[in-house]
Amino acid sequence: MALAHVVALAGGVGGAKLAQGLARVLPPGALSVIVNVGDDFTHYALHISPDLDTVMYTLAEVNNPETGWGLAGESWNSLAMLGQYGEHPWFRLGDRDLATHLLRTEALRQGQRLTEITARLSRALGVQQAILPVTDDPLATRVETVEAGWLDFQDYFVRQRWQPQVRSLAFAGQASARLAPEARAALDSAQAIIFCPSNPLLSIAPILAVADLRERCGIGGYPAWPSAR
Repeated sequence: MALAHVVALAGGVGGAKLAQGLARVLPPGALSVIVNVGDDFTHYALHISPDLDTVMYTLAEVNNPETGWGLAGESWNSLAMLGQYGEHPWFRLGDRDLATHLLRTEALRQGQRLTEITARLSRALGVQQAILPVTDDPLATRVETVEAGWLDFQDYFVRQRWQPQVRSLAFAGQASARLAPEARAALDSAQAIIFCPSNPLLSIAPILAVADLRERCGIGGYPAWPSAR
């Protein structure tokens, strides 16, 4: 019997690639991708959702095939201008990519949920699969390092190029984060749940940090992560 609905749990580049493969073999509407939001952060007052955008751009087939993230044929004039002002941008945001972050940030300011915004942006790019943030609540990966103490994930991973020695991980907001309604509905109707080849600690673990997702997936014995500071 053919699968009616498949749910994939995904982080960034690796997860997006498998999601793309699944999308090519499953009928339209048969795939939902529940995505990590632990990497989300605010940069130049913009809400950035790196994993959501990587999955969205990949399923829309507009991603940069060389890097796996960002948009193909991107330009970098905004970063160049920031450099002219004396800034040292450490997180690369392309000119067209900025439009995504501008619209997301404004919609969040107006009170829309991240899931609703992601659906709107995905439809505009022609994506036929459901891309679902695991939660609409704040959930942030934090990294405890030997040299600098607790760091936001993007500070550790991008700005400091993962050089500080890691002591532990934590997910700020884990206690109050709840599964987004659309993600809950997708899991309840799923005939198969696939864990994509995303980083198990940095991409999959933040998804599993949402307790009601673990319950619906029948996952027990989740480690007790330390509290983020």
